[in-house]
Amino acid sequence: MSHSASSAAPTPSAPAAALLAAPTPHRSVAVWLFVCSAMVFIMVVIGGLTRLTESGLSIVEWRPFTGILPPLSEADWHNLYLQYSQYPEFQKINAWMSVEDFKNIFWLEYIHRLWGRLIGVVFFVPFVWFLVKGHLDRTTKWKLWGLFILGGLQGVMGWYMVMSGLVDNPDVSQYRLTAHFGLALIIFIALLWVGLQQYAPRPIATIASKRGWMVLGLIFITTLSGGFVAGINAGHIYNTFPLMDGQIIPDGLFDYSPAWLAPFEDHMTVQWDHRWLAKITFAAVLLFWWRAGTWNLARDQRIATHLVLAAVCLQVTLGISTLLSVVWLPLGVAHQAGAVVLVGAMTYAAYKLSEDRGVGGV
Repeated sequence: MSHSASSAAPTPSAPAAALLAAPTPHRSVAVWLFVCSAMVFIMVVIGGLTRLTESGLSIVEWRPFTGILPPLSEADWHNLYLQYSQYPEFQKINAWMSVEDFKNIFWLEYIHRLWGRLIGVVFFVPFVWFLVKGHLDRTTKWKLWGLFILGGLQGVMGWYMVMSGLVDNPDVSQYRLTAHFGLALIIFIALLWVGLQQYAPRPIATIASKRGWMVLGLIFITTLSGGFVAGINAGHIYNTFPLMDGQIIPDGLFDYSPAWLAPFEDHMTVQWDHRWLAKITFAAVLLFWWRAGTWNLARDQRIATHLVLAAVCLQVTLGISTLLSVVWLPLGVAHQAGAVVLVGAMTYAAYKLSEDRGVGGV
């Protein structure tokens, strides 16, 4: 259902027009970028599974180019096991493990790292091909070089995160974990956006698209807060909903020294923050969807807003279910995947609303 626009689409300013200038369309480039974004989505899911099974510290060396081959002999397995046994996670938590037990946690981390390398190859090889063939305009070239650099930085960030768990405390830093996750989301958003520009390059700065970007920013912040919940295992306590420890505002909130670190390090405060950010985000998406019904939207644009509504409802359901189940593994992985689905749906909606069809909105 659509109504008359309550205001006409504004004319973008010169800087905005330059920033949003439509590139030359190329559908094969778009498909390639969509494949890369799908691979990043899978990477996030594998990363969530690796974290929830506590497999991420099983490989204690970072060899970006020489670590592609898996162990091929029992001697290889024994050497990797001996390396792992020298670090705190084995000594303090997993000393009971045999080589066979070690294999179970090794394979997930190995697949995680291998998939990251595969993303690099799937991105870089076609990128060079499209450059040689002249299929990329100047603006798109710079965007893709930027994405290539971000991908390399993500690999470095991943190892930087792992390093934090190879010291006295056998657990990765929640700050580095959240940074690693946040950078993955930025890469995912950028791949989708540039892909959409290549598929249907008609973006302008409409009020409706700006509203979409505002909601996307809130979704992004809420998702990062979930990274802190995961990083300190704050989802394993206060497993009730809607009340937390029987209260709306539980006793002991921000009872941490120093207090300004409570949203990042105190289990109660971190979980409380994530709960309320999720509620605010849910309300913001509902408002966005309702207001979109008053804008002059084409059918596919309205469908895009419906997808966001469906994604946020699914994510809230998964979040509550994960909490009540005390982070049951399948639900925990699904909840992390749902966050990326919601980010993707909102990115898609923001792009569709920026297409030049006289979209309004206040």
